[in-house]
Amino acid sequence: MAEVTTVAQLVTTDPVTVQRDQPVSEVYHMLKYAPFHHVPVMEHDHPVGMISSVDVLRLAYDIDGFDERDMAEMLDYHFTIDDAMSTDLRTVQATATITDAAELLSDGMAHSLLVVDDEGRLEGIITTTDLIRHLARVGSPQPT
Repeated sequence: MAEVTTVAQLVTTDPVTVQRDQPVSEVYHMLKYAPFHHVPVMEHDHPVGMISSVDVLRLAYDIDGFDERDMAEMLDYHFTIDDAMSTDLRTVQATATITDAAELLSDGMAHSLLVVDDEGRLEGIITTTDLIRHLARVGSPQPT
């Protein structure tokens, strides 16, 4: 019988997060060169949203025509993190299977899940990339 892989085995623990009251420019600069594209938005120790590089680019597109420094200032002047983040959070517990996680992501509307404990506190994040990398490592069963 095949071993069941849980979210806990693939989760990125201690993901980079932002607080809801941080300036948007900090997220803009953070995501510009980051090897990740999703950042949980926190209110104290509970996730309240998710912001992605695409979300920030949408804001920046609205104020196109400024140099890098002016862009950051304009983002902060016109927008807050609340303006960009998604509040339709998809969450999963670490004990869920990766099949459960894949089903939650299968509609293509989100590319990451927040891994939370019983009280809703953030434990980590799992992305479609994490699931694909796992699948590439384990391969698929060979026909007999």
